[in-house]
Amino acid sequence: MEHRYGRTVLFDLVLPTRCVVCRRGGPQLCDACARGLRRLPGPRCARCGAPTAWPVAACRECSGRRLAFAQARSAVVYDAAARAAVLAWKERGLRRLTAAFAAVVVDALEAPELDLTYVAADRERRRERGHDPPRALARELGKLWGRDVLPLLTRNGRSAPQRAQTLAARRANVRGVFAAARSPPAIVLVDDVYTSGATVNAAASALRRAGARRVEVVTFARAVRGYMVSSQA
Repeated sequence: MEHRYGRTVLFDLVLPTRCVVCRRGGPQLCDACARGLRRLPGPRCARCGAPTAWPVAACRECSGRRLAFAQARSAVVYDAAARAAVLAWKERGLRRLTAAFAAVVVDALEAPELDLTYVAADRERRRERGHDPPRALARELGKLWGRDVLPLLTRNGRSAPQRAQTLAARRANVRGVFAAARSPPAIVLVDDVYTSGATVNAAASALRRAGARRVEVVTFARAVRGYMVSSQA
């Protein structure tokens, strides 16, 4: 896998780059496709960030769930275009997409007044990919927002991919996977995609056990009912 990643980077250096969405020559995410990514419509649930018909404190998606985070916000809908971009970023090692994604997040979301941390990656999966997308996104957002990025979370063992699992299975799959030795009283947790919320909730739980009283979640994309989505988050 590492050899394949190295070969991908070599091809990226010597061959003309193309937009991962429209496939035209140019940046890995062209300006037109970046603008065309569907921003999450408002109003939204104040708790989990799902689009709603009117402002609500908790929506049908999160009502009744014990969530360790206070709120979740995402920049774009995880539709076919966003999925193509995210998969290219995560699985093909196209690191330059990090800056493009961070710019979209900064354009879509209000800057937080808290420092950032990120969902810890599975060690084997990080080795296979050759990079760590959530950490890279958090670092880029930290630069743009002028916030510190703190490496607070670790991951215990390897969990199965979240893709194609039921909601109950997703929650069980990541339960107890994350740990943190310490956490400031309030922190922003960064991840790539919010699908069911199971991963960020498990990570937020670890931060709460380590001392955080408030955890806010920021992701690049969010799965929304009615759109074609598939993710590991």
